[in-house]
Amino acid sequence: MTTVRSILWVAVAVALAVFIWLNVWLDSGQHAIDDSSNGPTSAVSPTFSLTDQLGNFVTEQAYRGEWLLVFFGFTNCPDICPTTLAELAQVMEGLGTNAESVTPLFISIDPSRDRPKTMAEYLAAFHSTIVGLTGTAAQISAAVGSFKAYFEKRPLASAPDGYTMGHTSAVYLISPTGVFVRTYSYGTPAEEIVTDLQQRL
Repeated sequence: MTTVRSILWVAVAVALAVFIWLNVWLDSGQHAIDDSSNGPTSAVSPTFSLTDQLGNFVTEQAYRGEWLLVFFGFTNCPDICPTTLAELAQVMEGLGTNAESVTPLFISIDPSRDRPKTMAEYLAAFHSTIVGLTGTAAQISAAVGSFKAYFEKRPLASAPDGYTMGHTSAVYLISPTGVFVRTYSYGTPAEEIVTDLQQRL
């Protein structure tokens, strides 16, 4: 009986470890795409039809001729989003005059809370060049799908309105012709991104 009980406790411990790992994995949102990708892939074909923080309807065509740094997130995000946006602000500062060729796009995956005005007020705390994009649930789902990214709504009693969002944490680099080039994983130092971009501009 003691042996059986020991085996059961080991099984419970293993199951718990797997559960915790899966939750951490999902929270990072990085399973949707290899964040360390350094080359183009035909699987990602970035397209979107959304509304910017000024209320203008835009598509990916509006940014042809510019390098794009695209990040998916939401304004009620407690950590990953503000950290990444702060790093994107550092990137834009670090690029100097070359920043004119780069536009960071923050695409909301929380349409019910992230209206254009909300996006404008939120992004004002980071950098004037960061463009916020939002839209209907269908428009956002289509945009996320074209990037092969990931997001989901999750109940969380302690969060505003009782829910939070899980999402891909990578930053996508899109070429001036609209082609996916690579992703920068969450936490990539701004200096590394600046160095990589300077070699491409």
